[in-house]
Amino acid sequence: MFNNAQEVLDFIKREEVVDVDFKTIDLFGRWHHLTFPARRCDGAPFVEGFGFDGSSYGFKKVDRSDMIMLPDLSTGCLDPFFEAKTLSFIADIHLTDDEESRYPSDPRFIAEKAEEYLKTLGVGDRLVLGPEYEFYVFDSVAFANKANEAFFAVDACQASWNSGNLDCGNSGYQMQDKAGYHAGLPLDTLANFRSSLCQILDQMGVEVKYHHHEVGGIGQQEIEVAWDSPRTMADKTMAIKYAAKNFALTQGKTLTFMPKPLHGQPGNGMHVHFKLYDGENPVFSDENGYSGLSETALQFIAGILKHSPALLGLTNPSTNSYKRLVPGYEAPVSIAFATANRSAAIRVPGYVKTAEDRRFEFRTPDATCNPYLAFAAIAMAGFDGIRKKMDPTELGFGPIDRNIFDLSPEERSKIHALPTSLAEALQALREDHDFLLEGGVFTEDLIDTWIKRKTEEEVIPVQIRPHPMEYSLYYDL
Repeated sequence: MFNNAQEVLDFIKREEVVDVDFKTIDLFGRWHHLTFPARRCDGAPFVEGFGFDGSSYGFKKVDRSDMIMLPDLSTGCLDPFFEAKTLSFIADIHLTDDEESRYPSDPRFIAEKAEEYLKTLGVGDRLVLGPEYEFYVFDSVAFANKANEAFFAVDACQASWNSGNLDCGNSGYQMQDKAGYHAGLPLDTLANFRSSLCQILDQMGVEVKYHHHEVGGIGQQEIEVAWDSPRTMADKTMAIKYAAKNFALTQGKTLTFMPKPLHGQPGNGMHVHFKLYDGENPVFSDENGYSGLSETALQFIAGILKHSPALLGLTNPSTNSYKRLVPGYEAPVSIAFATANRSAAIRVPGYVKTAEDRRFEFRTPDATCNPYLAFAAIAMAGFDGIRKKMDPTELGFGPIDRNIFDLSPEERSKIHALPTSLAEALQALREDHDFLLEGGVFTEDLIDTWIKRKTEEEVIPVQIRPHPMEYSLYYDL
């Protein structure tokens, strides 16, 4: 939006901006922010940034934690969720050395380095991504984890369990479980909610392709947006999550991107589609190749599948992620690729007919990831496949153009399985991450910190707590 500090100052004066907000991502993918009055701004913050405590973001130890957040002026937009008119920027993380250089483990910088690494391979100059964003909208949520009590409870007036409830303004248009896909009005009670949210996203610079109700009858939604580069798409992913959750609050609702918030209901994925260009040439297209894909595309697919157990440590980095990756739903559990097959980890859309639109999707990721790290990691796995000329068929990954869940046990035993827990995925990442270090894209320090903190702060705390289901199973034994 802006090229220099003077343009920002001119905009602040012209638009009567009250506050300026810098948003910076932490290790696990949450935005933090710092706000200052625009009327006292002399331009220095846009050139010098602000110092902050990097240890509170998960990046540094307390004894050497000073860092600098410096805004990327091209990301400026008016934030629709502040009462006072507020101009918002995404900030990069810099060190406090003499040059105030970029912090090598800043997730946003890592995504940028992955884009630059592509240009060294000689196969293309622009990788673009198209994620699908799935989430649930509820009317209320409550949860607790105490020594003597553990529970969660959510409710949605459109849920089938409320068909006999007169206390929630019952309209009689409850949606049946797993019957929400592209449901029409009046059953789609959240159509106006999505439409208004998409208008807000457009104002924030996020171009929406379409939106619809998803399969989950209890308020599951999906939004798809225009494609972009890994770093910029990660910026947009953060903006989408920010806007969706904050808009829900203004409507008296609550919204979650959790992969599996409800037992027995469809989970929330974040399928990621990929295209590669060399100038205007679509590199992934070859009308004589499998499903119209080029050899380079198949090598990229092979790299993703080869490294998929390790990738899940970054693309599916919550304990809840593995409650979605279970047999019987559309979420994949097998390391395979296929055409029009939603049970495979990589699906080649069967309805794509043109070279320009030739693509494939990696179906395992979910939105609990840090999008900068996840998109960069998937890209680096694909680049490794290209660099080493991997063949997905020779590696035993298919294509498998049948429903994997319908295969016999003997047939399924020949297909490699994805990790079934976060602990297993983190162990795979520990053992297989050299491909991420190529070109200095990821750092060993970030990977070590990620594995250590995820294990200590998420895996172990969940493992050592009694589960309510265990009371049902074992209390009387």
